[in-house]
Amino acid sequence: MVNISSTTEVNRLQAELLESSFEKIQPQANEFISSFFDTLFIKDSTAKSLFASISKPHRNNQALSSLMFIVENAKKQGALEEALAGLGSHQSSAETAEKYHSPISEALSETFAQYLGGNWTPEVEQAWASTYRVIAQVMVAEVDVAADVDEATGLKIKLLEQSFEKVKPYANEFVPSFYDNLFTDYPAAKPLFAHTDMGDQGRKLLASLVFVIENLRRPGELTGALKGLGARHVKYGALPEHYPLVGNTLLKTFEQYLEADWTPETKQAWVEAYGLITQVMLEGADYSAESVQLESAAPAVEAPEGIGTGATAGIIGGGAVVLVLLLLLF
Repeated sequence: MVNISSTTEVNRLQAELLESSFEKIQPQANEFISSFFDTLFIKDSTAKSLFASISKPHRNNQALSSLMFIVENAKKQGALEEALAGLGSHQSSAETAEKYHSPISEALSETFAQYLGGNWTPEVEQAWASTYRVIAQVMVAEVDVAADVDEATGLKIKLLEQSFEKVKPYANEFVPSFYDNLFTDYPAAKPLFAHTDMGDQGRKLLASLVFVIENLRRPGELTGALKGLGARHVKYGALPEHYPLVGNTLLKTFEQYLEADWTPETKQAWVEAYGLITQVMLEGADYSAESVQLESAAPAVEAPEGIGTGATAGIIGGGAVVLVLLLLLF
């Protein structure tokens, strides 16, 4: 938890000085932030590692938003404490912010002096000095948050990884539970597994989940693999409507095993991840009447609310289509 009790005692006059001086640098905000980082990295080259996980534009935007956050909340009693309490949930944030407090403070002070010129009075300098520790905490915490979310896809990678790690010790139970849930919610699918080695199938299902989690931070490799798999499943008769069956069953099984850790945020992270997987696989598929063999139909199975593709979920397309249920990814 970030402790800011000693850093938010900024009186109204100081808050007004922060606001008025910040307004003066806003027309040159982009240049100001670039100069700040140039100065920071000269003072402490190890600070570059703080921002290695995000792009330079994102880094600059985050730093500017940190300053704006301080200015906008300086007058609001308790606002900084409440907001930083959430950001401080990242265990490394407070320690890292403390480590880099001095170089960040010095770099900010020098950059403000450079851009404010004669307006960098002792009073303004003191007003900003009272906020430097908070700025460091906000800046580091925001980088932590940004690093946990894939910039291109918006996937909450760290949350996905952490929740899957909690399930892995129960993998031998998780997989049978997945198929139990599948057959309970979609009984029309069960006869199609009559000649399947479920032990072998379970191992493949687990390998699929591991593959996705381990490649979340390598989106190029993951996207190429998923597109190829999507194309392959068309040959088995897989239709877009089948994907929600597996997705809803995965959500239900994760909820069983994560229990209290199955928070709304965790559920949403998995919904978004599965939705993206489905989207990429469908992009790799070529749905023609010949390839999906629409003339053969099995009983439809309605899917509950959860993951959807915009069409009614069901098992349609003959015995071969069950391969997408047996294993969506491999």
